[in-house]
This record gives sequence, C-alpha cells and structure tokens, in this order.
Amino acid sequence: MSVPALQTRDLSIGYPRRREGDICLARALNVRLEPGSFVGLLGPNGVGKSTLLRTLAAMQAPLAGQVLLDGEDARRMRPGDLAKALSLVLTNTPHPDLMTGFDLVALGRLPHSDWLGRLADQDRKAVQWALGAVNGQDLAGQLVTELSDGQRQKLMIARALAQETAILLLDEPTAFLDLPRRVEVMRLLKRLAHQTGRAILVSTHDLDQALRNCDQLWLMREGAMLVGAPEDLVLDGGITETFHTDGISFDEGSGAFAVESPAGAAIHVKGNGTPETWMRRALTRNGYRHDPAAGVADISLGQNGGGPEWHLTIEERLSRHHSVAEVLAALKDAGI
Repeated sequence: MSVPALQTRDLSIGYPRRREGDICLARALNVRLEPGSFVGLLGPNGVGKSTLLRTLAAMQAPLAGQVLLDGEDARRMRPGDLAKALSLVLTNTPHPDLMTGFDLVALGRLPHSDWLGRLADQDRKAVQWALGAVNGQDLAGQLVTELSDGQRQKLMIARALAQETAILLLDEPTAFLDLPRRVEVMRLLKRLAHQTGRAILVSTHDLDQALRNCDQLWLMREGAMLVGAPEDLVLDGGITETFHTDGISFDEGSGAFAVESPAGAAIHVKGNGTPETWMRRALTRNGYRHDPAAGVADISLGQNGGGPEWHLTIEERLSRHHSVAEVLAALKDAGI
C-alpha cells in the first residue's frame, strides 16, 4: 500500500489542562488523506473540526498519537520542511494595506526564497501559475483591500498553491461567500486535487456542496469520526444521525435538510414534476402536510390557453389559479 500524503495514528485532539484534566474532543482517530483526493470534514459546531485541522497542521500538539506527513512525524519536522509539505488556509482572509493580489500570493513562496524573501524567476512563475489555477490573473495588480470576499478567498487558495505543498488544509473556505461563489470554490478545489495530485482537506458546514464534490467525507461526531464515500454515509444513516435535531432532519431521498412533517391539514398534490415539487414545498412551509389518501383538498397542474394554471378542488368545488400564492390564499379563505 502506498504511503498516504497525511495519516493519523491513534490521534487524540483537544486541550490539555493541568488541574481539571484534559478536554478531549476526539480520540483514537486513524484516517488517511491520499494524494489527488478531495476530502470534506463535517460535523456539528463545537465537535472539534478546527482543532483537528490545527493539530494536523502541527499548530497544536495532540493529546496523544501522531500526525504523519508522507510518513514523517509532523511534530518532529523543522518549520521550513513543514511549510514545504503542508499549507493551511484559515477562515479569516487578510486585508493588508497596499498589498496587491500578486504580493499576497507571493507570500506562499517564503519557504522557498532566500532570507530576504526575494523572488527568483522560478518563484514568479509559481505565483503566476497559482493565479492561473484559480482563474485569478485579473486580480494580480489590484489592491487586496479593494477586492470582494470571494476574490480574496481565491487569492488565499492561490497562495497555498504557490507554496507548492502536497497537502492543503482549508478551514471553512466558503464561510462568508454567497451561493454562486461557494459552488465555484468547492468545484475549484475538487479540480485542483484531481488535476494536480494534491491532497486537499476542507472543513465545511456546506453539506450539499460536500456531498456533490468530495471524494470522501470525514464526519466528526461526539468523540469519534465516521469515514466513507458521501453516498455511503447517507445510505448507512451516518449523516442523518449526526445532524438530526428537533424538528429538522436530513432527507436521504432529496439529499437536503427538511422540516419534519407538520401536523396541519392534509392536501393532495397530484403529479411529480418540478412545479408540483415546489407546490408541496410551499404547502409544507405554510403548515400543511401531503397525504394522497386523506387530503381535504386536491391540487393539480392544468393548462388554460397554453399557459399553466393550478386547479384546486375543495369538497368537489373547482377553482383555477395562476400562481402558488393564489392557491395558498384560496386555502386560507376556505378556512383550511
């Protein structure tokens, strides 16, 4: 079996305390991060995801066990060698005054430059390549303080790439981004892992994007961890059990979180297309439940003069409506 890029051996993480006893967040972790893999680290708040990343990056000592980088104990590596093996992107992006995008990315070359931090031709080529890898060439000459959160996040990933490490660890890289930028960043990281052979581990709360993009998930639970393909962790109930909370659960059928069925009046929505799906969502949002057998009203999608319309039947009385909002208003007017 080949040596993984990163491996843990009976790793326990947390915070040592002399008098009260150690605070252990997870113990006996044995996981592998393979070259060319894109892995998602998920779990509820406070379970220890950021602590694990800091421990893997040798920023924090483990309570027990080892972190091995290409087979070498990370805690015994010299800082310069560690910086050439692993790069870390934290949640908060910097806002340095008078620094351009190129300057920020060039910071990734410090482990490779001389003691004055001067850039050689190969360093400049590495920076240009990293900017190109994240489609950030147009950001090179702009001041970092004038960029959006998404643009700065791109530069931080480029800085990690310019560092030319085999391992990238990222802590919530999409935390402050809007939905299109979150999708963009996760797809970018997946592409970089597969095309460059780097091992990339990303901590995230975005379960949907992790399910869609990650090759493997590390699912942290209270004191332990589940590891597997995203689909396997869905099918064996691991994700459902980990993220279940009162009134909200993970729907294995749709791959999304859902509010548990309300106890309101039963409505039967006929059909299985996209419009019917969104009608059911609207009814659930307003406290109704879907029941084909015992519905007090039936809703179906029809046509009128080539345009769609909703047909609402209550006690054999049919009414026609041109929007979801009109159907909801009609149900309310009917006292349902």
